[in-house]
Amino acid sequence: MKNYYDILGIDKSASKDDIKKAFRKLAAKYHPDKKTGDEAKFKEISEAYAVLGDEKKRAEYDTYGRSYAGGGPGGGAGWGGFQNGFGGMEFDLNDIFENFGDIFGGGFQRGRGQTRGNDISVDIELTFKESIFGTKRSLKLYKTNTCATCDGSGAKTGTEMTTCATCNGNGKIREARQSIMGNFTTVRECTVCHGKGKVPKEKCTDCNGSGVRKTDDQVAIEVPAGIENGEMIRLTGRGEAVAGGVPGDLYVKIHVKNDSAIARNGNNLLTTLRVKLSDALLGGSYTVETLDGPVAIKIPAGVAHGELLRVKGKGVPMTRSGRGDFLVKISIDIPQKLSRKAKQLIEDLKNEGI
Repeated sequence: MKNYYDILGIDKSASKDDIKKAFRKLAAKYHPDKKTGDEAKFKEISEAYAVLGDEKKRAEYDTYGRSYAGGGPGGGAGWGGFQNGFGGMEFDLNDIFENFGDIFGGGFQRGRGQTRGNDISVDIELTFKESIFGTKRSLKLYKTNTCATCDGSGAKTGTEMTTCATCNGNGKIREARQSIMGNFTTVRECTVCHGKGKVPKEKCTDCNGSGVRKTDDQVAIEVPAGIENGEMIRLTGRGEAVAGGVPGDLYVKIHVKNDSAIARNGNNLLTTLRVKLSDALLGGSYTVETLDGPVAIKIPAGVAHGELLRVKGKGVPMTRSGRGDFLVKISIDIPQKLSRKAKQLIEDLKNEGI
């Protein structure tokens, strides 16, 4: 005789929610449509859930070691007991499989049947400076939006609401469907009234009663300071609208142009400054271009090639407070040709061990 508790991997004291969670987990793994699918195993766990998921059948099983409601005397409910909707059980598949829409080809929606509009992805290009300090952009998108005339109700202004003839005002439709597990009685939201049970007597003429329509939509995008190339900005609810559900999201992918003189290094900015050999030896003053404008810096005597000089607070703005630094990498220009006098001076330095 089969032990349904062992099949689902639960204790005999498991609650109804524990049983449902165990079934969902195993159904996700063994459904025949999945790569890890096993039809025989899936039938077995479905059989176990049909018994343990029903209080009356579970009580019979706990008492007699089998359930007599729809099962044969040979032990448990049996697969034959599932040919009539799991022995007469009615399933709201939006409830049982609300987290497994991808397993069954997307036929189920999260949130107990609430539909969701499509997401939209767009790309925008920023200058290097815009990516550091942030900016604002406005995009014009032609997409499905909630009808502004009827505010998504699908009804003509002032019209009466009548009972939906498709679902008889229930807001849900029950259907018998054939599957590999037998006949399911499924419960889904009515697509005509979108679960409300009421429909307008006269439809909105702008959206033909659907509550949504294709229009231009101006979307304001606020790009935060310090955003990096390839990052995404998510605008919740600014994607495609859908009748009777919630809109999808808008994803904005950022592309940052390179700057010819300045590069980013974490929260710091980096540039290269070419200095004369004499200034590297004796010191001097130079001006560097930062994103904030020109800044004067002093070159210390004896600076080394590749050494970094730091200008504090001129880097990337940080989320919490302050800014990174602006780093200046020293590149010493070595002269290719020397005058006779310069050569003599170098020789003198050489003789002195310098």
